[in-house]
Amino acid sequence: MSSVGSEATGSQYAALPWRWADDHLEILLITTLNTKRWVVPKGWPLAGCTPGECAAQEALEEAGVVGEMAPRPCGFFLYLKRRKTGEVVSCRVAVFPLEVARQRRTWPEKAVRETCWCSVDEALARVSDPGLKRLIARFAKEQAARLH
Repeated sequence: MSSVGSEATGSQYAALPWRWADDHLEILLITTLNTKRWVVPKGWPLAGCTPGECAAQEALEEAGVVGEMAPRPCGFFLYLKRRKTGEVVSCRVAVFPLEVARQRRTWPEKAVRETCWCSVDEALARVSDPGLKRLIARFAKEQAARLH
């Protein structure tokens, strides 16, 4: 899909793929293409798509997951994106929880990324970005509170 003039603004949309496994919450992480850091699926806005639809498309392309996307983001985080030109852009990422219904056997970026379903503690240990780490911890706390 083509992106629209959004790279100048530094706005991106991400999915936070999650599921219940028995009695505990799991988060799906993926690796970045170049540095192999653990992150969530994210990307630039897409022409003709809402922010949630953009996040769902990234989740499908990067992790092969489909499910129920929350209508609003659960939070935002900032990170520095190194562009192909070498330029560094500050990005604000709106993160939409995606309750995963299934993961496909194949998807566009399966061969170039690793995926890992993690417990919350494992996800927090793998993710290096402090803003994303805080967002995952807050989301997990909110999910746990809904159970009790």
